[in-house]
Amino acid sequence: MKLPDKVGLIGDAIAMIGEGAVIMLGGFGVPGTPFCLIRELVRQGPRGLTIIKNDANEARMGVDWLLESGQVARLITSHVGLNPRAMRMMNEGAIEVEFVPQGILAERIRIAGAGMMGFVTDIGLGTPLEDGKNRVTVDGRAGILETALTADFALVHAARADCFGNLSFAASARNFNPLMAMAARKTIVETESVASLGALAPEDIHLTGSFVDHVVELSELPEVYGVVKR
Repeated sequence: MKLPDKVGLIGDAIAMIGEGAVIMLGGFGVPGTPFCLIRELVRQGPRGLTIIKNDANEARMGVDWLLESGQVARLITSHVGLNPRAMRMMNEGAIEVEFVPQGILAERIRIAGAGMMGFVTDIGLGTPLEDGKNRVTVDGRAGILETALTADFALVHAARADCFGNLSFAASARNFNPLMAMAARKTIVETESVASLGALAPEDIHLTGSFVDHVVELSELPEVYGVVKR
């Protein structure tokens, strides 16, 4: 069986994202954030988006571009403290923000990719994090039912890919990216280089191409990535 070649144009890939889409954005601060895909999302302009990301990035980068363009209706994140625009829009009611502890956020995404519906934890018991959630008892212990978190699209950044979409992540960029790629219905990847099928060593593949729908090769990394050429 011949595996498909998933490499295509960035505009064609992002054009699949429509109004009101739920989008996961990989990255932990700068490392692993798909800035070029986000830039194209801003250029094409779908609105009413729900954005799921560990953080809201800083001013003038990443999520802040989407906030500035008025495309975000809801943000699911662990913190917004480095982004003054996100804090202002939240306080003004211009966007809805759901705060999720970082570990809980990662686990809700991970179990979605594993095909599970939820998990039980005692983190957040008796705090506002419990509001609106079901409390359950397991072996006499109280816990909160945290539901799986999925999305219509995941936008991720990889250091290397092959034409089928097998991915290799560099250093700390291997954070939320693999989890989100598994949890979303469609995954769009930007990568610094595309290799032929079989060129990546099996031990260097951090995510199988089975979870990837579209691969976009970047001609260069803009300054916002803050890295030197490897």
